[in-house]
Amino acid sequence: MPTLSRSLIAALAIALPAAVSAQELPARIKSAGKIVVATQPNYPPIIFKDPATNTLTGLDIEIGEAIAAELGVRIEWQETAFAQMLPSLQTGRVDMVMAGMSDNAARRETVDFVNYFSSGAQFYTITALAAAGIKTTDDLCGKSVGASRSTTWPAAMETWSKENCVAKGKPTITVVGTEGSVDARTQLKTQRLQAAVQGSETMPYFLKLEPNTYVPLGTPFTDVRAGIPFVKTPEGNQLRDAVKGALDRLKTKGTYDAIFVKYGLQASALPKITVNEGK
Repeated sequence: MPTLSRSLIAALAIALPAAVSAQELPARIKSAGKIVVATQPNYPPIIFKDPATNTLTGLDIEIGEAIAAELGVRIEWQETAFAQMLPSLQTGRVDMVMAGMSDNAARRETVDFVNYFSSGAQFYTITALAAAGIKTTDDLCGKSVGASRSTTWPAAMETWSKENCVAKGKPTITVVGTEGSVDARTQLKTQRLQAAVQGSETMPYFLKLEPNTYVPLGTPFTDVRAGIPFVKTPEGNQLRDAVKGALDRLKTKGTYDAIFVKYGLQASALPKITVNEGK
């Protein structure tokens, strides 16, 4: 058998990681050369549109593009209403979702999650209402508090109210489901709500974007793992494992952590990429 030259061995060693990455992908996706990903640019700094260019930007966009580059394909972003993301995944309209989606038991009945950052539900109000007496989470009992109805936050708020208001003989909070986080902030500014809830990872962005407008109340009252969902099929499982592998390599290279630092979200970065570890 002929001996391989050192130069050929070196070339194969360089090419091998790319070849392995490509082989991890399902044949359909590898042939198309792209992964179709559902997103919704209304959740800065996770996903939003750059005001100057109207292009998609944010942590999810950069993480998604890095995953695609690691796998040797491109991403086709598809803007989708949050409520339609999992149905679109189930029908094959998209291959995966990147929208800061919470990994929970109910969703895991139909999809698997690759967990890629941590989050928590955060109460907050506006400065005028804080000055009027809403200074701590204890002051929320008996108040109207809003959150996107498409998320798990309303249910978490109900649980929090039972444990922290009703159990102490105080009136329950009135949970108001909103069209999204933007709607919750709008209703809060007009004082139709006295407080609202959104992901803790977004609060630093809004405090910087609108100084002296919002006041966080307490600390996050849930511990959530955000995840990228995949359908429970042989192809979905293969893509799930390929994406996890890509994130593992990005973590090792330092690319993953650098993106979180760029957006001031290093506290949300996970020490290890996991699968289905949401609570």
